[in-house]
Amino acid sequence: MRLLSVYFIFMHLIAGEGVNLPLVIVTWEYPNATDKAYGILTSGGSSVDAVEEGCTFCEDYPSKCRYSVGFEGKVDENGEATLDAMIMDGTTLNVGAVGGIRRIKRATTVARHVLDYTRHSLLVGDQATDFAKDFVGLPEEDLNTDYNREVFESWKDENCQPNFWMNVQPDPTENCGPYSPSDQDKVVNLKETSSPSNHDTIGIVAVDSVGNVASAASTNGLNHKIPGRVGDSPIPGAGSYADNDVGGAAATGDGDVMIRFLPSYQTVENMRNGMDPKTAASDALRRIAVKYPQYMGAVIGATNDGEYGIACYGYEEVQYCTQDPKSGGPYCRDVTCDVTTSTSACLQSIALSWWISVVLISASLSAHLF
Repeated sequence: MRLLSVYFIFMHLIAGEGVNLPLVIVTWEYPNATDKAYGILTSGGSSVDAVEEGCTFCEDYPSKCRYSVGFEGKVDENGEATLDAMIMDGTTLNVGAVGGIRRIKRATTVARHVLDYTRHSLLVGDQATDFAKDFVGLPEEDLNTDYNREVFESWKDENCQPNFWMNVQPDPTENCGPYSPSDQDKVVNLKETSSPSNHDTIGIVAVDSVGNVASAASTNGLNHKIPGRVGDSPIPGAGSYADNDVGGAAATGDGDVMIRFLPSYQTVENMRNGMDPKTAASDALRRIAVKYPQYMGAVIGATNDGEYGIACYGYEEVQYCTQDPKSGGPYCRDVTCDVTTSTSACLQSIALSWWISVVLISASLSAHLF
């Protein structure tokens, strides 16, 4: 399959279509993280190196990533910042991840060590912290600053709104805890908890100049999450997915819903079956929206020859950044969210994607036969 992947890249090159590699694509407007990852690729680093460094940038400089990733970022309802992170190597399909790691700034570096030096895929909680200190050699440190302490105190002053509790007493839509299970009518908490201002992830896909793919994600999780909560980011196929034979994808949004559908894996499988990246991501998100019409999410996707796209649902718009040989630097833009739950619209988009693929293949064959 790897030889087949290289063959298709080679065919694109001789057909004159141009393989646009290396490539980095990142969720949200994080141009510095994009540029950091791309610089790794152009200086001879691997795709795995690139996605690690892209995520690490946000963990080190959260103010440049909207305070959603790393120290100084989002905190749980006890006021503590904890991180989830993962890396996936598309060459081997191996994964390294950490969930709910405490008092460690560079969660993605810990995930990289899980990938490179263990036969496990996921370490969690205080034991992940011990691994980071004892094996990786990272310092244990307070991840809170005046900034996120102030945000936390403001949340408490507003009666802990919004939060993630339901079917408890006192009423979680009006009160802080502690809570206990309610024996009365169920209290459903429908207050919005996922939005562009509370997005929870940097997701990244990198493809090197010969088509090696890697993906990664890093997050503090949703603001004021229940302590101990782990979202979709460190779960392979949910937070991100990479396969050299096809490409890679990464997701962002309401992780508690998206984790149930593995949208990154679905996007890659859709691309394997002939969909372009945008159509593939749209189909993955539509499957979720049919069951959870109130959720919000986005998926980026890239093929192993440098085609990329993004789809989103529930938001008005999202941002993403890319960098490749043609861009002249990180290029970030807004995208209007147009995913629909309409099956007919989705089928039309898929049919168009397949038709375009057939036309391109036919044109390539004609150019060489005649």
